Amino acid sequence: MYVVESKGAAVVCMLLALFFLGTWPAFLILLERRGRLPQHTYLDYSITNLLAAVIIALTFGEMGKSTPQAPNFFTQLSQLTQNFCTYKVVLWVTVMQDNWTSVMFAMAGGVVLTIGNISTQYAWALVGLSVTQVISTCIGVVIGTTLNYFLDDKINNAKILFPGVACFLLALCFGSAVHASNAADNRAKLTSRFGADVSSVSATSKEAIGDKGCPVSYPPVRKDMEEGSSSTSEVKFGTADFLVELENRRAIKVYGESTMIGLGITFFAGLCFSLFSPAFNLATNDKWHILKEGVPKLVVYTAFFWFSVSGFILAIILNLIFLYRPALNSPSSSVEAYLKDWNGRGWALFAGLLSGFGNGFSFMGGQAAGYAAAAAVQALPLVSTFWDVVLFGEYRRSSRRTYGYLFSMLSLFLIAVVVLMASSGHRK
Repeated sequence: MYVVESKGAAVVCMLLALFFLGTWPAFLILLERRGRLPQHTYLDYSITNLLAAVIIALTFGEMGKSTPQAPNFFTQLSQLTQNFCTYKVVLWVTVMQDNWTSVMFAMAGGVVLTIGNISTQYAWALVGLSVTQVISTCIGVVIGTTLNYFLDDKINNAKILFPGVACFLLALCFGSAVHASNAADNRAKLTSRFGADVSSVSATSKEAIGDKGCPVSYPPVRKDMEEGSSSTSEVKFGTADFLVELENRRAIKVYGESTMIGLGITFFAGLCFSLFSPAFNLATNDKWHILKEGVPKLVVYTAFFWFSVSGFILAIILNLIFLYRPALNSPSSSVEAYLKDWNGRGWALFAGLLSGFGNGFSFMGGQAAGYAAAAAVQALPLVSTFWDVVLFGEYRRSSRRTYGYLFSMLSLFLIAVVVLMASSGHRK
């Protein structure tokens, strides 16, 4: 199997992971804003997310020689799944039982990551892509990095590592300020345009809300917007009319929904993100010394395979439930409707590949340089905010105060990435 041995190669893996993991959410939120149900999108995403793990296992995991302590992917997978006749049954069942403890850690990591990802899909609609990424990743980094630092026997330089974590905390504060300031800007735009404070509109008020989930005084959605295209000459990014058009088109209606719900979902997702990397660390390095002597640890590719399998299974189960019992007043659907929904399916499948390869490269770099340093890839807002502005028109025509908070937040993330990568150690 291919082993990342140098610090330089580990940094390259982490930079690729940063770009991939910061990009894939943009495609999912783009589809939601065009009206595609998040349940449909995540089902497609889950398929290629697992496919990426399989591709990584069959390529990087099969390179080079297989040794007893560092077996190739297929060699280790066969130790977990094969059955033998006669006396060998007892021997291999024992190995399976001992090694499956590591597999369960890997699968637990996949479960919490999937729960976090599904949660953020709904938080994006309520508080925006960049703010959701800021808060959830900062929580994940602060808790997850601290756990990984001790699990990795302190191979990262603490004098460099924890100042980087402090930058994440400061970025979290500025991210919250960005959200509050931008929300105030949007309320001001809508109040100025329509002469009413939409923040006081209740989603359950039949008198105030039209069929589309917006106040009835708002202009109707245009046909080209329903089809996923916009005429920028008529409706410009950042205007009150743009905000209304967006609400009319999107699958998850946000007017009348409390932003506290979105922030609560975001904090919950952050807790999930803080646990998946330590769980993967335990799966590959056996830091609690659970495995018996002579039982090989899971290599990163086998662990990532089981990590992705558990996430795939849970994602399918939850999103099939959400088809019939949707969250946040989203429209219900069915398996038949999902199978017929090809609108944007290619983007959802592509997002799954980006996420899968991003996680894979993150784990490959973390195994070499320490999972605490690999938390640098969680500086996703550096990438996601770019897509938020370019694709979605977020922060267009906002106040100088909002731009000031945004610049400060992004600067801190950039510093955090450099500092955390500089703290990289070398696993013996």
